[in-house]
Amino acid sequence: MPKYSKPEPMNFITKPKLSFWQIINMNVGFFGIQYSFGLQQNAVTPIYDMLGASPDQIPLLHLAGPVTGLLVQPIIGAMSDKTWHPKWGRRKPYFLVGALMCSICLLIYPFSSSLWMAAGLLWVLDAGNNTAMEPYRAFIADKLDDQQQPTGFQAQSFFTGFGQTLAALSLFIFPLIIVGKTGSLPNWVYASFFLGAVCSIGSILWSVKTTPEIPPTPEELEEIKNAEKGIFAPFKEIFSAIKDMPRVMWQLALVYLFQWYALFCYWQNSSKSVALSVWNATPTSEPELYEKAVSWYGLVSTWYNVVTFLTAFGLAYLARKYNPKLVHIVCLVLAGVGFLAFPHIENKYLLFAAITGFGVGWASMMGIPYLFVVGDIPKERYGVYMGIINMMIVIPMIMQSLSFGYILKHFLNNDPRHAITFAGVLLLIAAVATLFVKPTKKLKADTVVNFSGGH
Repeated sequence: MPKYSKPEPMNFITKPKLSFWQIINMNVGFFGIQYSFGLQQNAVTPIYDMLGASPDQIPLLHLAGPVTGLLVQPIIGAMSDKTWHPKWGRRKPYFLVGALMCSICLLIYPFSSSLWMAAGLLWVLDAGNNTAMEPYRAFIADKLDDQQQPTGFQAQSFFTGFGQTLAALSLFIFPLIIVGKTGSLPNWVYASFFLGAVCSIGSILWSVKTTPEIPPTPEELEEIKNAEKGIFAPFKEIFSAIKDMPRVMWQLALVYLFQWYALFCYWQNSSKSVALSVWNATPTSEPELYEKAVSWYGLVSTWYNVVTFLTAFGLAYLARKYNPKLVHIVCLVLAGVGFLAFPHIENKYLLFAAITGFGVGWASMMGIPYLFVVGDIPKERYGVYMGIINMMIVIPMIMQSLSFGYILKHFLNNDPRHAITFAGVLLLIAAVATLFVKPTKKLKADTVVNFSGGH
């Protein structure tokens, strides 16, 4: 297997400049993927609560996401690096397979009649999400030159906010207009998940139809043909890539340890924290008030996602003009302070102010850190390294799923409000860790994100 001790130039082949709207078209598929993730963040924990889960069981029930991410994304990344089909391209086949899996699972999920059926379907849903999402990061690096990559990554951040906004808003709107129950779950759950199924496959098809992939050079095509085949080839490539990993990726891993552990704590406990701080209700003591809290939290979550997609391109501009590292530090501090305030708020309207900082932080988390590392990654290994970055995300989530139930029960009094405070402290630690990230490639200060351009 060849060694990659030094990254090759990013523009080994000249990549055509894309208009702003062409960059948007190529990222529309990210919207459907993120709608699905938004449902997982906002709806799955309340569904588990309605199906009888105890607070300390919730972290383990969410183990599906990080484990499937750990297993699926690096493998898909390594496979897509070695894929080329004249009609379907390199990354698109994985988009389509993943989106199809997501849509089928989203259609079936509301029919879950037991806790373990819901948990089992979540494993398949997450596998589909990860299959579709991993090649999308590499897709940006494939298609865009280094000047346009910040716009591409922040377009994904925009669609992250937009997709998750719609998912969260559905949790507020649908309970107002769709009442009653079917089986164990309220009818609004069916509407939210069915809409997600349509968004998942529809948005991916849009991007696949509107965006051609750049064919490999004859040398790259020869390399793909001569690449090692077999079931173990992707695993060998992953371990080889980890061995050759740039130092800046190890530095980013420390930031991600605190950042993503914190976010899993927040997503698992946010609706229950709101129920306690504002309504003084739990899923068992006051189920009707708890449903009101879940619905209101859907609106709060909608707001932070609106903030995310409103600030995404502004952060790309600031990253170019100043320093991506500084931008990310400030955003993490804003998110951490918001989390520290969130569980102490008793007025439901003031929750929007507290969560605004997280909206800005979330926009940065979904795009800016990739700018730290993309200049140090060899172009022929974009896919596998984007998968390894995802491993840095999901390993802290797995650690949280295995450890936080014990921490919550024995040190935080099983109180979801304390879990949010804990998450805020971890985000501030992540901000400090970002100070030690040292990218070797700096963005050009005079490059400005281009918001113009035709279709």
